[in-house]
Amino acid sequence: MLIDAHCHLDFPDFDADREAVVERARAVGVAHFVVPGTTRARWPNVLALGERGDVSVCLGLHPYFMDEHREGDLAALEAALDVVAPRVVGIGECGIDARFAETLDDQWALFDVQLRLAKSRELPVVIHCVRANDQVAKRLRQLALPAGGLIHAFAGSPEQASKFLDLGFVVGLGGAVTFERAKRLQRAVESLPDDGYVLETDSPDMPLAGHRGERNEPAGVAEVCRVVARLRGQDTDRVATDSTDTARRLFNC
Repeated sequence: MLIDAHCHLDFPDFDADREAVVERARAVGVAHFVVPGTTRARWPNVLALGERGDVSVCLGLHPYFMDEHREGDLAALEAALDVVAPRVVGIGECGIDARFAETLDDQWALFDVQLRLAKSRELPVVIHCVRANDQVAKRLRQLALPAGGLIHAFAGSPEQASKFLDLGFVVGLGGAVTFERAKRLQRAVESLPDDGYVLETDSPDMPLAGHRGERNEPAGVAEVCRVVARLRGQDTDRVATDSTDTARRLFNC
């Protein structure tokens, strides 16, 4: 059994064939999906997916969509959690994307409130962290979140991975590990403890090597599993079991 610990099944990219996408994932052993929220406007679709028995959901405000966030969204997030708390397994997707320097101050302000909300609710937090691993790790150390969380789409060094693990977080391994040039990330994968990672796709984004320009799907997590197993010198069943156990522990799914 595999869990895709981070996929955006709510995105319109899947509107035409969502059930077929799920069936293709099931056919390769993916039995559960964790779907994070990205904007307030998309939360209803995320929550609707959470009505399925094979989907767990998170709610959050993503730094990539800063132009879509509005005053009142953070208050709406807290209010939504008051209503749907049992159906939500984490806060996110939130975080920092340092590629967008013009919104960086606003990103940090938005991120910090969501981190504090995760702390007060004792929920794991799903973090989008691009070119900001060290800064994000520093902030997480200051806050000491009780439920830890996921560093989604981790692409850092073994040393950065170790810092996140020491803070009670796990790292998400996805399509990036399948690219031959990703030597630093692959060294990090080799160094991780068995309970230090989950497998994910970030579909419809982050296609695997050999599939550039194509829509990514949760079924791709099976190939991620094979690559991670090869890098770690383990069989795929072991990696599937370890990553699934870690996802279940993190998200209580």
